[in-house]
Amino acid sequence: MDLLRVFGMVLVVVQHWAMPVLSYAGGRLTTGNALAAAPFVTWISQVMPLVFFAGGAANAISFRSAARRAGLPDAAREWTARRVRRLAWPVAPLAAVWLPLPHLLTALGVPPQPVEVAARTVGQLLWFLAVYLLAVVATPRLLRVRAGVALPVLAGGAVLTDVVRFSGLEAAGYLNVAFVWLAVHQVGFRYADGGLEWLRGRRAAALAVAGFAMVAALVAAGPYPASMIGMPGAISNMAPPSACLLALFAGQLGLAMLLRPALNALALRPRAEAVLTALAPRMMTVYLWHMTALVAVAGLATIAFGPSTPLPGSAAWWSGAPLLLTALAPVLLGLTALFGRWEEPAGAATGRHVAVAAPLVGGALLTLTVTGFAPGPAPVIASIALLGGLCLVSRGARLTGPVRRPGEPAR
Repeated sequence: MDLLRVFGMVLVVVQHWAMPVLSYAGGRLTTGNALAAAPFVTWISQVMPLVFFAGGAANAISFRSAARRAGLPDAAREWTARRVRRLAWPVAPLAAVWLPLPHLLTALGVPPQPVEVAARTVGQLLWFLAVYLLAVVATPRLLRVRAGVALPVLAGGAVLTDVVRFSGLEAAGYLNVAFVWLAVHQVGFRYADGGLEWLRGRRAAALAVAGFAMVAALVAAGPYPASMIGMPGAISNMAPPSACLLALFAGQLGLAMLLRPALNALALRPRAEAVLTALAPRMMTVYLWHMTALVAVAGLATIAFGPSTPLPGSAAWWSGAPLLLTALAPVLLGLTALFGRWEEPAGAATGRHVAVAAPLVGGALLTLTVTGFAPGPAPVIASIALLGGLCLVSRGARLTGPVRRPGEPAR
């Protein structure tokens, strides 16, 4: 599970770094997506289903461990409060940097339009935290529901939602934010219970083939696009998520379970174990700050020096990709070293007000997903709500950064 989670997040970062097609002229930045020319690549590179699956397994194991130490409902409140803090705490320094940064950049003479594009792009990443927060809050309740009931209901709800969405009511598709991602999360519960032990060898291979074949059939029949990430001006399988992602998840799950013995053996090797040990506790920071690294490097290149991104797939594009990654990696490593300690909340969690804190944090993350950190009142109000939610679930902690004695374990 650790290997899947780390691999998934690293692949998300590399995909985001490879996607932008930038052109800058006359003070305006235009953006495109390099993967528009190769949509089938996203059948592998869109790994968010596997990330939610791994999250479901981790949440099930973590909550049951907490429940054994304390009785319900206290365990549910305290566990949820700890998870809310763990999700929201690393966003605080991101907001602290990005709320004033657009104003500072424009004051230094950077044209406002590319600054706004960058500020909105950084905030869009927070959709994942908002949806994952929903999964966290639902975990104690969904664990009480038999998988044979919850999973068919969630998957069926996703299919029915798509029927309504593609009948003309586009807004109904956002119900799948719950149906699709909670269904995938629920399969993670099954893994944690040992319920997927049968899925190995030929059975896993058969599921992989069936899942990807179903994706191909849905794309061929329509209205699902071939790309599993959103493309400008096209129907999206991601925003809102479509039931096609469940077929994609089936294919990816079969492939992951087929490779499970080899992946477990790899994870036990000293070098691989050292990489996992270093990266796993800092993956939230890597995710939150990787677009800031891209904005810094790409912004400097396009605005200061004026080049445009080479045509995707061209020789210049392929030759420049390693150079871009080489420039981005140290910037992200520096940001991770600087802000990684925020993944370890100070003080202790309290579940007394978690019923108020969770909606506050979730609403703040959704608002920042839509508005980003572009200048305006909405990001400021959302950031205040985020800090308010953190205060409600924090006891004995100051929101100025985590303070732990050397050797003290993270809560």
